[in-house]
Amino acid sequence: MFGKNVDVEQEMKKVESEAISSIIDKSMTIKGEMSFKGKTRIDGTINGNIEGEHLILSESGKIFGDIKVSSFNCYGSLEGNVKAAMLTARKNCSIQGKLEAGSLTVEPGASIQGEIKAAAKDMKPVEKDIKPVEKDIPVAVAPKLSALK
Repeated sequence: MFGKNVDVEQEMKKVESEAISSIIDKSMTIKGEMSFKGKTRIDGTINGNIEGEHLILSESGKIFGDIKVSSFNCYGSLEGNVKAAMLTARKNCSIQGKLEAGSLTVEPGASIQGEIKAAAKDMKPVEKDIKPVEKDIPVAVAPKLSALK
């Protein structure tokens, strides 16, 4: 039960310690598809889909497109769908779209609008044979305390 949390924490520490290999400056706007290896930070605006390994969207960063990455750390604004093994929605970020993540962390103050699908690999599906509760079930009444004296 707790093994999954340890694995996720270890992986997050590994990703956070990795050096950023690419930075899109806040003065930059990119239109089109983008793919990368390693760790990339976006401070500017991307109009297009992104595919890569470890993505950080800073407070000033904006993405209008879909994202498919190993890890996504969102501080900024995203309008699009996300598929990530690890997704962290940080305080004051804004995400609008469908989220699919193996591990999802949402900080208080993060704004998410859309569909969320987050599950552990070993998560079992919910049983569908749930029967409705009968309406006319008799209720036992406890005796009054005065009757017990």
